[in-house]
Amino acid sequence: MEIILASASPRRKEILQNTKLKFEVQKSEIEEEVFEEESPESMVVRLAYEKAFDVAQKNRDKLVIGADTIVVLGNEVLGKPKDEKEAFDMIQKLSNKTHRVITGISLINLKKGIVINDYQVSYVTFKDLSEDSIKDYINTKESLDKAGGYGIQGYGALLVEGIQGDYFNIVGLPISKLSDLLKDHFDINLFYGG
Repeated sequence: MEIILASASPRRKEILQNTKLKFEVQKSEIEEEVFEEESPESMVVRLAYEKAFDVAQKNRDKLVIGADTIVVLGNEVLGKPKDEKEAFDMIQKLSNKTHRVITGISLINLKKGIVINDYQVSYVTFKDLSEDSIKDYINTKESLDKAGGYGIQGYGALLVEGIQGDYFNIVGLPISKLSDLLKDHFDINLFYGG
């Protein structure tokens, strides 16, 4: 079965490439809407599904994988910052606290009528960060295209005191959970590249 990753994220692509799975990338064109009454888990699963469904409509016989990742502090969802000031404010909020990183996954094959939606949660604890440390991080220019204003796979690792859960979930694709879903529902074994 041909597989499409419905994501423009180079990090998701790299994680999936590390398994030797053969797939192509097609970016979804959906507008990501946030609804106030929605739980973070519901939101991230819905967005992953919408991305996957958008691409699946043009590729009905292929398996489409969609994903969406958010950072949640308490009940506040921290998306991608619009500028450096917002990135600074986000990281300052996360300083000396533990937050959740939630990734929704959606697997869709319209020809077979299969839709699988799930999510993974990891916990990240930040060090007690000084304003200078936060400014140093912002100056790396790494924070602007990342949920919560940081990327754990880059300089953002220097902000982190510890994690609980799947590291790859924090990067943007919980590959272990995805592997289980692919095996259970599509008989695809990532140990053998599919």
